[in-house]
Amino acid sequence: MVAQPESSFAKPTSEPAIKNNFLAAAGAVLATSALLFWGTGLHPVWWLTWFAPLPVLLISPRLSGWRAFGVAALAWFLGSLNVWHYLLTNIVPLPLVLILSAVSACLFGLAVLLFRRFILRGALSRAALAFPTFWVTLEYLNNITSPHGTYQNMGYTQMDFLPVLQVTSLVGIWGISFCLCLLPATIAAVLSGQGSRREKTRLAIAATAFLAAVAGYGSWRLIFTPQPEYSVKVGLMATGVDTTFPRDTAALELLRDYSDKANVLAAQGAQVIVLPEKIALVSDQATSQVDALYAAASARTKAILVVGLDRGTLKKRSNEARMYSPDGALVATYDKHHLLPPFEDVDQPGTKITVLDEPSGFWGIEICKDMDFPRLSREYAAKGVGLLLVPAWDFTLDGWLHGRMAIMRGVESGFTIARAAKQGLLTVSDDRGRILAQQDAATVRFASLLATAPVRHDETLYARWGDWFAWLNIAGLIAILFSPAGKG
Repeated sequence: MVAQPESSFAKPTSEPAIKNNFLAAAGAVLATSALLFWGTGLHPVWWLTWFAPLPVLLISPRLSGWRAFGVAALAWFLGSLNVWHYLLTNIVPLPLVLILSAVSACLFGLAVLLFRRFILRGALSRAALAFPTFWVTLEYLNNITSPHGTYQNMGYTQMDFLPVLQVTSLVGIWGISFCLCLLPATIAAVLSGQGSRREKTRLAIAATAFLAAVAGYGSWRLIFTPQPEYSVKVGLMATGVDTTFPRDTAALELLRDYSDKANVLAAQGAQVIVLPEKIALVSDQATSQVDALYAAASARTKAILVVGLDRGTLKKRSNEARMYSPDGALVATYDKHHLLPPFEDVDQPGTKITVLDEPSGFWGIEICKDMDFPRLSREYAAKGVGLLLVPAWDFTLDGWLHGRMAIMRGVESGFTIARAAKQGLLTVSDDRGRILAQQDAATVRFASLLATAPVRHDETLYARWGDWFAWLNIAGLIAILFSPAGKG
């Protein structure tokens, strides 16, 4: 079939055609925005995300360039309303929320325009590949330039779909985004009315085979998970109340309360107990009292304690995790690397990782937002870490999403994660992303959780090779845009 000129699609002349296109465009906006609204955000319905771009991709060849861009951008903007309450609740000003939504909407509009460009030229395979490679490129560039790392990456919508989650052990989170964009782009290309039947068949078979391979690999990896040689009893504890005190007296009182409740978990068999991030603000002078308190608690309970503190002054401090051994000694500290602006502008970022050689294997420590950045977790993977202990602090509404973002790092880099989040969730997850235990800590004064955590390091391709797939997408996008056939 010979590709029709773009003008015949971009400028329909008859009144019925204009009316039909308007109704179709309006329907596409409503459908895509609804799928995005419920398929992304803080509590995504994972299967909706696979079809979210499809309506606007289908309509785009029937519209002019500007109209196709506007339809796609509007659909994304409306879909992004699902996080407005969360952003505004957490003191993000309305103008900034508008800008963030508008920029994302425009980028989605550009992705749809790129797809439309190749469809109108009859280049179906290029259209189906241009859409995912463009989107993965955008997400990767955002990851390396934004202080928020992979936050808002589309791949996190699939945390409940474990078979596809396993592809991250090979290619990182970028592989999920690629799959999420490839499916609707392929369907839209095949149904576009452009290209030959042979090309449509080849494209459909290739995309189906690729996605089937992803699902097959994931299912195999879940079924044949090796049994761990070692495991430990992990106790997690956190509160649903915002508790950061500027005065040492109140801080020490709260820390004693945590210490007393840790005794209960230790009595139930906990070998390591993780408390949340920034339990309290303590001065450098009062830190010695905290050390004495928790060193004594560790010696008394014969459990390892990991305690999150904000240490220093109101103008300069460190977001720190301090680990105490059953011998009654401070054996390790870790300073948070990735700080949350503007709330942590006064905190000094850490520069080193903390690895401990325990009888069960190698353990590591990260704090909350550090888990939004895959590279730091890959550093732990390079050391053979089998268990990562994570004090954290979420903002109640984002407890599920931010906790699942951390779990993704365990699948990518091959280790178990025990995460205790103030105003969030207590979770223990394995290197396949399975939730081994979970407890809500967002709405109660104190919550605790006791679970058995496997200590096993799984060598992954992603941990060794890093973001190779993201760079492959960037190279692929460049090739698609500038190859002679792509210009035709």
